[in-house]
Amino acid sequence: MSEDDESRRTRFEWWLEDLSTDPATRVAGAVLIIFGSILGVLTGSLHISADIGEVLSGQLDDSGPKADVNGAVFAALINNSSGAEGMEGVTVILYDDDNLEIGRDITDSGGRFFILDVPRKSSIIVVEHPEYITQRILLIPGDHTQIIVTLTEGDGLQETDMRGESFLSESVLIASIIGAVTLFAGIAGIFGGIEAYNGKSHFRTQFLSYLGLWSQGLMFIGPLFILMGMGLSYLSRKQFGLVEG
Repeated sequence: MSEDDESRRTRFEWWLEDLSTDPATRVAGAVLIIFGSILGVLTGSLHISADIGEVLSGQLDDSGPKADVNGAVFAALINNSSGAEGMEGVTVILYDDDNLEIGRDITDSGGRFFILDVPRKSSIIVVEHPEYITQRILLIPGDHTQIIVTLTEGDGLQETDMRGESFLSESVLIASIIGAVTLFAGIAGIFGGIEAYNGKSHFRTQFLSYLGLWSQGLMFIGPLFILMGMGLSYLSRKQFGLVEG
């Protein structure tokens, strides 16, 4: 039985030896590395074109993304004995920056309100009810999962700005950096595949192909092709430096 195992192992080694000396193995590895890296280049290009081309072109207008405004209105707590319950029948109106109404709702028995499918741009919520101070809230729809409004008895108007600091430019910068790194890694991987095809340097092939793994073409598909190509390249490593230019 041990002789059979030895025979099988030897036949397997012979098969690997044939593969390692066949130029087609190195070429196949090169093709896989290049194909996986091209997917990474495409992914990086899409990152850059989508995030910079669309966001910086100012798509956050009436035709842009939509969001819902959800929340609840509560009465203020008075002397730790009354209030703090949801208020039913309170009118909640959403205005745009030009004071044009873009949505409204009346709170239910639990004080909840829902204003659906409004533009994601600077807006104003006005919550008013007889004998309570009117609340005026500045916000960007979609930035907050719930808008909690507390009404206090009295007259007048109270304004709250919930828009906070905009991180749009930082988000675009981060997305641009990720896209640029992905694009660079994909290009490096392509050069690694070309290096494998030319058979000049096994070290440069593996190093550039390793960089290509970071291109993440179509999530894991690109890196999978690159890894298979690197495996074939390693198997045929003895061919490198022997190919005549």
